[in-house]
Amino acid sequence: MIKEFKEFIMRGSVLDLAVGVIIGSAFTAIVNKVVEGLITPLIGLVISQFTKGQNLDEAMNVLDVKLNGVTFKFGDVISAIITFLITAFVLFLIVKAANKAKTFGRKEVEEEPAEIVTTESLLTEIRDLLEAQEAQKTTTVKVDATKGPQE
Repeated sequence: MIKEFKEFIMRGSVLDLAVGVIIGSAFTAIVNKVVEGLITPLIGLVISQFTKGQNLDEAMNVLDVKLNGVTFKFGDVISAIITFLITAFVLFLIVKAANKAKTFGRKEVEEEPAEIVTTESLLTEIRDLLEAQEAQKTTTVKVDATKGPQE
């Protein structure tokens, strides 16, 4: 069982996945800080212009809803959605660049599309072959009017 586990862990795909998770978590931390430090304040600034709030916290509190003493923080949800979208877009760009780097330097072989075989084309081919066989038979058999057919 330990041997099987060792083989499982040493597979390339498992190691690639582990590296991806570690890099992804580190990258997510960077994106979170960018959103918290730059994008959320920018959104708060825009909202404060519309709400005439005194500071950023008051502007972001406009998005929060309080019902019966419970606060629903929609500002945090919007921040999380923005973080996700930025992370997904940057990862998309990274994967796209990696895929392009894999194929860089390789000549792309364009495969010719296979000829579509239809019933009509098969029947035409059979007819042509039969005509060719008949033509061969008539050229090998010589007919002499006085002596009859001779080969």
